[in-house]
Order: sequence, then structure tokens, then C-alpha cells
Amino acid sequence: MSLAVLRSRALAGMHAPEVTVEVHLANGLPSFTIVGLPDTEVKESKDRVRAALQNARFEFPARRITVNLAPADLPKESGRFDLPIALGILAASGQMPADQLDKYEFAGELSLSGELRPIRGALAMTFAMHRAGDACGKQRAFILPRANAGEAALVRDATIFPADSLLQVCAHFGATDPDARLCRYVAEADAGRPDYPDFADVKGQIQAKRALEVAAAGGHSVLMVGPPGTGKSMLAARFAGILPPMTDEEALESAAVQSLTSGFSTARWKVRPYRAPHHTASGVALVGGGSTPRPGEISLAHRGVLFLDELPEFDRRVLEVLREPMESGQITISRAARQADFPACFQLVAAMNPCPCGYLGHPSNKCRCTPDNVARYQSKISGPLLDRIDMQIQVGAVPHADLLRQADGEPSHAVARRVTRAFATQLGRQGKSNNYLSTAEIDAHCIPDAAGEQLLRTAMTRLNWSARAYHRVLKVARTIADLAGATAIEQAHVAEAIQYRRALREH
Repeated sequence: MSLAVLRSRALAGMHAPEVTVEVHLANGLPSFTIVGLPDTEVKESKDRVRAALQNARFEFPARRITVNLAPADLPKESGRFDLPIALGILAASGQMPADQLDKYEFAGELSLSGELRPIRGALAMTFAMHRAGDACGKQRAFILPRANAGEAALVRDATIFPADSLLQVCAHFGATDPDARLCRYVAEADAGRPDYPDFADVKGQIQAKRALEVAAAGGHSVLMVGPPGTGKSMLAARFAGILPPMTDEEALESAAVQSLTSGFSTARWKVRPYRAPHHTASGVALVGGGSTPRPGEISLAHRGVLFLDELPEFDRRVLEVLREPMESGQITISRAARQADFPACFQLVAAMNPCPCGYLGHPSNKCRCTPDNVARYQSKISGPLLDRIDMQIQVGAVPHADLLRQADGEPSHAVARRVTRAFATQLGRQGKSNNYLSTAEIDAHCIPDAAGEQLLRTAMTRLNWSARAYHRVLKVARTIADLAGATAIEQAHVAEAIQYRRALREH
């Protein structure tokens, strides 16, 4: 047989379309050609495959070898096609049986010695393979490097066969002894609740902790404003620990995005992502991009927390790219040759100083910034972006005497119980968190009582709120009522929500 056909997967954003690897051996001058829109990494697989076959004591055919990666118009990148290409050459040259190849899909990068190295996107590829099998009623097994087996097995009911080398894969198809065949990977049992930093480590800041509890319960974005050393970064680092537990679907979505970059560790299963990019990050680093589109920080924070410390120090143009993803929950990256969609349902937590020196309002009275300097510093954050941040709270300095007298704060698990209970109320009422309510749903579920409505009208007039700010205050008030176990939104809930809308300036 001079033709062998195998199956693998490419990566196109979050999708992993099927790739048919066709290997043909013909007479003529020895050559090795790969067609099907391969990039440089795929073209270099010719040398890796040749060396791997020879070092594994196989014969490399001195014939005209043509490898076609179909469909031809789909770009192919990375070394994941090394394994199917090598197996195709062995099957086409008769050095291994080919009758069982159609029952499997293959992916793996080969070292020169024939060892299998891990690849990117194993989880996304497995998920696409399993979903395609459900659609056509023909499930295939997946053979891939052992280092990727744990992440691929997160797809329930998927059949995963990990391998360490090319020789092991060949033995799986040619062995008559069952002990020589690859063993199906068995996923480990889920661990208990993920281990997050504890809110009890932060002493004082009762008002800020209450605001973060409200934000966690309703999925609201938060901006913390205060002098340095008041605990803003500590609070943000512990915020993920009070969020509701991740569902299997959310955990799979988050893990699939992370597998597209450096890979996903199974130790992070059902741990909400926490991303804190430096303020020198570029727009591409934040939202994703590149000639081959890769996810950025907002997608890597999917179903988790994106913490932006020193918010005014970010380039203003970089911050503006957050406006659309904060509303839509996804990002579309368009290039001349392709387009990629990535999910971006992140919860924004930001922190900033109130002025250039940072000590405006500090008990020490260190600040010497003029009103113009303060206004110029705060204006680095545009009105449209600030308008999209649901809660803007002050985090004041805790006096030393009070700090020494403070007992340990409330632990995260106690706060998380209240948050989870309020979130369950929202799911039962509207099937989503309050942050994602549409205008029609706000009119249906966020109706304050007469006193609350009058207070909200007064605040909107005096503070010159936009319609978006008005709706966001209503959604925050709905969350406060859910935490209190109240069916109706009362005046006290509205008043607390208004206090969380302390804008840095009129906008």
C-alpha cells in the first residue's frame, strides 16, 4: 500500500477543525514534500520525522513522499502533525498495519529520538473530536503525548491513549500481546474546593469587603480607589475565593482557553483564573492577536478575575479595548487571512491611587497635589470606560492603632456561602447573574419600591448619570436585595447601591 490516511486536528481560535493527513509514496527521485498551507513549524517536521524514524530503527523510504494536510485552505501550524505524518509514512511503506488507523486521531510533536513532546490545545482538540463524534455517531479515540493526557481527559467520556514515544504507538497497532498495547487514560477524581488566599488575612476594610461580596454575588466589575498600602491588591487577590464554585461547563471553557497557550495543568481544574497583567501590557497582550490569533489576558481570565492594578498607568488606548468585551463577553480578532473568536466573560477588578502621589485623603496629609493635577490624573480613565464599571469604591487607610486592635476578618468560605446562595437565587429567577441582565430583564426583575425609585431619580438627576449608569445601579441594588434574601428592592438596597457608584468625576 502506497497511500495512508490518518486524522488529526488544527487550531483556529477556540475551534479545532479536523485535518486529514494523507501520505503517498511514489517512485522517482527521493523527496519529501508537505502541502496544504503548512507554516514553518509544519515544514520543519520533515527533518524531525526523518530523524525520529531512523533513530527508532525504522526504514525511511527512499522514494517520493508527498504529505497532504486537508483541507488545503486551512492554515496549519505547530509540530502537532509530526506523529500522524510519521505513522502515515510507516503505514504507506508497509512497516505497520493500517487497518485500525481510522478509529483514532493523532497529535504529537516528535523529538529526534522519537520521544513525544507535549502540544498546545490538546483540550480544545479533544473537545472538538468528541463533539464531532456525538454529531455523526462515530467516536474516535485520541492518541497524544502523555504530558497532555490529563488535560485531554477533562472531556468526559473521551477515549484517551497517552504515549511516550513513536515506538509505543507503533507497538499498539502491531502487537498481538495485549500488554504491549497502549492503556486508556483514567482521569483522577475531582479534588475538593480549590485553595484560594483567604479574606481573613485582610484586617479592617469592612466596607470594601462588603462591596466585593456584592460584586461577587452579582458578577459586577469593581474599581477600588485609595492610597498605597491600604490592601487593594490583597483584596483583589482573594476575590476569586468568594466567587461561586465553577460548574463543569465553565471549568471546561476556561481550561480550553488556557490550553491554547502554554497548556493547562489539571491541578488548576475548577480553579477560577486570576490574571494580573503589568500596566506596560500592550493592547494585543490584553485582548489577543498575532498573525496566528492567540487569546489575550481577557480570554485567559475567562470565568475568572482580571485584575488591573495602577489603572491610570495603563496606556489609555489599551484600556479602551476593554469596552466591547466587557459588554459582550467575547472578543473577535480579525486578520487579513482569518478571523478568530475567543470567549471573554471575565470579572474586572481594578485598583488605582486617587492622585499622582497617591496620598490624597490619607490621614498623614502627605498629599501636595493641586486640584488640576488630581483631575488630570483621574482623567486618564475615559468616561465611557468608567461608565461601564459597576462599582467604584473608596478604600481608605486604616490607622495603625486600629490595625493593631483588629481581629482576624471573616474567612472566605463564610462569605462564599452567602455569595453562592444569592447567585443560586439569580439562576432560579432569570438563569444568569444580575450583571448580564438585558434592559427588558431589568424592567422585569429590578423594580424598586416607591421610596427606592424616588431616591434613584434624585441621585440620577444630581449626579448626572447616563442611562447605562442608571441601569447598572439597579442591577447592583438587585444583587444587594438577593444577598438579603429580599424579593423586592427596597430603599435601603438602592441607597447602598448608590454609595457604590462613587464616580471619580462627573461623567
